[in-house]
Amino acid sequence: MKNMDEILAMAQNVQNELEKAQASLDTIEVEGVAGGGLVKVKASAKGRIMNIAIDDSLMQLSEKQMLEDLLAAAFNDARTKADAVSGAEMSKMTSGLALPPGFKLPF
Repeated sequence: MKNMDEILAMAQNVQNELEKAQASLDTIEVEGVAGGGLVKVKASAKGRIMNIAIDDSLMQLSEKQMLEDLLAAAFNDARTKADAVSGAEMSKMTSGLALPPGFKLPF
């Protein structure tokens, strides 16, 4: 087994790489779409909402419920895409680390 200094150095390295990966996730953009493109939500891979675009045809009181449903669908689509990108980026970061099976990051 490695000595304590090596283990602590490895843990510090993992923490530094994790911080870099988390920072880079906020610069990656994904777009959630609903209603065939009538509603679009741009978000960072970290989940921060950056922009919402709503087609003018939905700006009628009679379309309020549909607009609300499409907004929720677009948010969920963006979140799903952000989670996928985040998982892929974290996998890249941890691929070179000798982590025990089943060990998940972040801690």
